[in-house]
Order: sequence, then structure tokens, then C-alpha cells
Amino acid sequence: MLQFSRWQTFSIFGLIALAALFAVPNFFSDEELAAMPGIVPKSQINLGLDLQGGSYLLAEVDTGKVLKDRLAATRSEVQRVLRPDRNAGKERVRVIGGRVAYNEETGLISFRLEDVAQGEDALKRVRDLTQGNVLSGVRPYVARLEENRITVEMTPEARKKFATDAVTASLNVIRRRIDPAGNKEVSIQPQGENRIVVQVPGDNDPERLKEVIGEEGQLTFHRHDPTVNIQDAAAGALPPRRILRNLPQGEGGGGLVLHEDPIITGDMVNEASAGLNPDGGGFQINFQFDNRGAKRFARYTAENIGQIFAIVLDGEIISAPRIQGAIPGGSGRITGDFSPEEASRIATLIQAGALPAPIQIVEQRSVGPDLGADSVRAGSLALIIGFIAVVVYMIASYGRFGIYANVALVANVILIAGALSLFGSTLTLPGIAGIVLTIGMAVDANVLIFERIREELTAGKTPINAIEQGFTRARSAILDANVTTFAAAFIMFFLGAGPVRGFAITLMIGVATSVFTAYFLTRLLAGGWVLRKRPQSILL
Repeated sequence: MLQFSRWQTFSIFGLIALAALFAVPNFFSDEELAAMPGIVPKSQINLGLDLQGGSYLLAEVDTGKVLKDRLAATRSEVQRVLRPDRNAGKERVRVIGGRVAYNEETGLISFRLEDVAQGEDALKRVRDLTQGNVLSGVRPYVARLEENRITVEMTPEARKKFATDAVTASLNVIRRRIDPAGNKEVSIQPQGENRIVVQVPGDNDPERLKEVIGEEGQLTFHRHDPTVNIQDAAAGALPPRRILRNLPQGEGGGGLVLHEDPIITGDMVNEASAGLNPDGGGFQINFQFDNRGAKRFARYTAENIGQIFAIVLDGEIISAPRIQGAIPGGSGRITGDFSPEEASRIATLIQAGALPAPIQIVEQRSVGPDLGADSVRAGSLALIIGFIAVVVYMIASYGRFGIYANVALVANVILIAGALSLFGSTLTLPGIAGIVLTIGMAVDANVLIFERIREELTAGKTPINAIEQGFTRARSAILDANVTTFAAAFIMFFLGAGPVRGFAITLMIGVATSVFTAYFLTRLLAGGWVLRKRPQSILL
């Protein structure tokens, strides 16, 4: 029980040495680490928002608009299936008023039939449309026929799923906008049913962050309609399915009347990046379409040489070039009077994709680096005071064995630091609290062992037998206490967000390392001494 083989001893000390190696980079700057040999680990513990400062935003996704858009799209599809289909041998379903109504208040799509005899046919067409789109076992719509009236209603399950999907999609778009390379320590987590928490350590400009997050990023390419008089359009006399949009100041200002339905949409863009304009200086946005977009782009430019092709971002024309010739290959560029920052921002928006729903920032705050430094000092001071107090108490209470426990305690801190560095974890103020807590837990395991050894000595056991029995009989109590703590931290990690997860991570790592150091390292040190010296009695 107290004897360790050479490879076991080597494994214990080797693991501690390896942890120390991973922890060392935290004491060097990034420049100093870059100058070190490649075999030296470079990963460091990242400081969270509350330790190094940064920006905090709470965004709310307008899931109601998502549901309205889906219902409006379904209304259009219902209108379509009521038309005649010669290939399928279906005649037109005659609707009173000639249109399908949609009530935004009730969320109902409804229409009345001129001929009651067409009710079953119309209901079948609508059900084939609305029930064929099953989402992960969720029935999206329910269609009913009452006399000559057919209603289509979105189910509560579908409403919940559409809203949840919108929040998830918004979260992914925000992540791609803020951290396109995936190497920033940003925290983007859902909160509640329709909110998203964004924390960016080191970024002290929440207004800029708010601007990046809040833009919808809806990119579309539209045909120009030169037949409509611009003055009439400005006065509100627009033909059906036409829209009026303003031109950028760099292109003369004014406006253009465009076809409402876009030729190409932003989801057909694979890549977008900012670059220098080789023709006239300044900056431009380069983009590359996917196969669908490339085919449409090539066909449209070939058929409309000399025509204006408007590029619209979030309802504003950002460029309206005249097509000089067919553009095959699926690549293009957006030129204009762009600054480097604006070109980079637009390229990031296009690359990240459009938000599925509008987002409103309901809370924002900035944590300054000075406040973060105060938190670091306060947390470090608490850690040092707690550590010294534990060291003094253990030596005063258990003498030599207290020293062994303190050595294990130092090893425990090294293991925690090494693990956090290895995984590149983000350390927050609650995370520091988790480390302080694990120090107490590590000592608690040693106290259980030492008190059990005292009981065995009081019962008349020899020092070797007392130490063996102390470690053996304390094992179950140590495991029970730490397994339950680990389970609680595990649940916090999956259900929590932000600082709560940081606390859970450090607590889980601390639980594992404290069990290891208390039961193996302390046993190695204490057992090695008693087997080597074989004292007739020990003072504990």
C-alpha cells in the first residue's frame, strides 16, 4: 500500500513537472514566448472580461419577425398551390376576393372558397404543402376546413422551434462577425428564450461591437427598372413589386427604382474580403459566389450588358455598377468610396451572413482594464492569504505530515495552472474563487487521512500499519465527497454560461488534481519516509 515502484514514482513526479512546464508560459510576454524554441509550450491562461476588461452586450433576437416572415412565405406558397396545374390536371381553386389573407395579430392564414364543392380539394392541396415540411418530428402547420373557409395555423411546437433556430443562427452569425478566425477568447452564449450574451475580453469599445452585431447584413443584387420615372417614384407612385432605394453619395446621390425580387442573395456568396482597388486607388470588396450564384451571375451579366445592376446591403445601395460584359467564374467586386475600415466591415458582414432576425441591444457595459487589474490583485491577494493560512495551519496541526500536505498543495496549484494553460482556458474572478476553494478541498482530503491515522495510532497500531490503514479507510470518504462536488461542477458547466462555466471548469480540474495530490503524492512522501526511517512512534 505504501510502496511505489520506480515507474509509479517517476509518473507522479513527471506529471507534476509536465504541468509546471505548461504553466511556465504564463510568466512571459507574447514577444518573449515567440522568441523561445518551438518545443516550449506557448499556450497561456486567458483572462476573462472581469480580469482584463472588455465589452459586455446583452442582445435580444426579434423572434416574432421570424415567425411573421415564415407565415408570410407560407401564405405565398398557399396562394401558389391554389392556381391551376395543367401537368397535374388540377383546376384553379376559386377564392373569394381572389387572395389568401394573413392576419399578423392571430397568426392565421385564411381564405374563403367561392365553390364549397372545392373544399376537400383545396384542403388536400394546402395539407400536402404545409404537412410535407416536417422539422425533426415537429408538425409545422395545422389546416382546417369549416364550411367554405380554410385556415392554416402554425403549431406551438413549430413556433418554439423556429424561434430557437433563429436564436441559434443569430448566435453563429454573431460569432463569425466578431471572431471570424476563431482565435479570440470571446464568450457568446444564449440566455433565456431569445437573448444572447456577448462578452469580448480586451475590447473596450461596446459601441463598435454594437454596430457590428446589430447590422442585419442582408446582401441582395437587384435589376434596375429604367421605365419608372424617378420623380413619380419619390412621390409614391411605384408600380407593383418595385422599390425605391437611394444611391451612395459617391455615385451622384439620387435614387434608383429596382425590381423587388433579387436576382442573387447573400447566402450565395462563399467568400468576401476587402482589398485595394487597382483601378483608382481606395478600397473595394471582393467576393466569390457558390455554384448557384455563379451561374445566375454569369447568365444575368451576359443578358444585360449595358444595364445597371444594383448591390443592396440592408436596404441601402452600396454600389450600382453598369454591366460592361459577361462575368463568368463567379467572382466580382464592389467598388466605391470605401475607407479601409468600412471595406473590412462590409466584407465581414457579407462573409458572416445575414442575421435571420433583427437584433436589439438591451444592455451594454464596458469593463475598464484598471477595474480588471483591481480584480486580479484582489483575487491574487485572497489566493495568497488563503494559501499561507492553510500552510501554517497544516504545519501547526500535523508537523512533518503537514509539510508533506503542503508540498502536495503546491503540486496541486501547479497541476491546476498547467491544465488551464494546456486547454487555453479563460480565467475569471469566479475561476479564481474556484481555485481557492480547491485549495481548501485538497487540505480537507489530507485532514481526513491524518485524522484517520491518529485514530489508528490511538488504537495501538504501529506507525506503518496506522498510515496504511489511514489512507485505505479514508479513501471512500474522499472519493464520495469529491465525486459529488465534481458532479455539481459538471452540471454547472453545461447549464451555466460565462463566469459560471469558468468557475465550474476550475472546480472540476481542482477536484481531480486535489484527489491525485492528496491520495498519491502525500502517500508517496509519507509512506517513503516511514518505510525508510521505520520509527517506533510518530507525533501526529
